[in-house]
Amino acid sequence: MIWLLRLMHRHYRRHVVLVWDRWNVHQSAMAYFQEHHPTWFTFEPLPSYSPELNPVEQCWNHTKYSDLPNFIPDDLDHLYKAVDASITQQSKDQNLLRSFFAYADLPL
Repeated sequence: MIWLLRLMHRHYRRHVVLVWDRWNVHQSAMAYFQEHHPTWFTFEPLPSYSPELNPVEQCWNHTKYSDLPNFIPDDLDHLYKAVDASITQQSKDQNLLRSFFAYADLPL
């Protein structure tokens, strides 16, 4: 997670606000950056047990129920490629991504 956030900082070169769930991996990365690079990110945690507020959950729902509802993979690699294709396709659809945030109804 720390590697990913460093990459994000190098790419954007500005302060970034991250809305995170309370997964333990996120907590340790958040603590690291608050201590070592407090000006890089602002971390806004979601309330515990609130997947309806997490826009990423809508992304997974779209993959499971819209793109791959009756998908039966031949093997794990086939599943990986199908999920990757779904996520990649979603990342190019700005209206769809905005709808995930609209559904979450977060005050941004």
